[in-house]
Amino acid sequence: MGFLQNNNNKTTTGSTTTKQRGDAAEAAALAHLQAAGLRLVVRNYRTPGRGGGEIDLIVRDPRDGTLVFVEVRQRASGSHGGAGGSITGVKQRRIVFAARHYLMRLQTAPPPCRFDVVLVEGAGIEWLQAAFDAGGA
Repeated sequence: MGFLQNNNNKTTTGSTTTKQRGDAAEAAALAHLQAAGLRLVVRNYRTPGRGGGEIDLIVRDPRDGTLVFVEVRQRASGSHGGAGGSITGVKQRRIVFAARHYLMRLQTAPPPCRFDVVLVEGAGIEWLQAAFDAGGA
């Protein structure tokens, strides 16, 4: 039943979906972080159940072993606060919750950690290191 499949990256009206734009932003953010020397550990880590959290990217900085939990935000323009304006306290708490869940599953002592944000707006990428911490969320 091939008529039900849409194998390209566009809807029937020709525009990309929100998920596709988000996936593209995550790919761009990951490429940016890898170019800076960070290594991918996990992509799209989710806690089980409703009301949990999700982490877009978990990467490791090989220079000092820091585990970096990365939130990627994408917006077409800087209106309405831009991409960074959409990271609320609630969103930060969900990311911290997911990070704690991930760390509890490790078989070793938790490494140094930080929470970064990568903003993808238009063609630009801005990497905010240590954008927030677990204590403030």
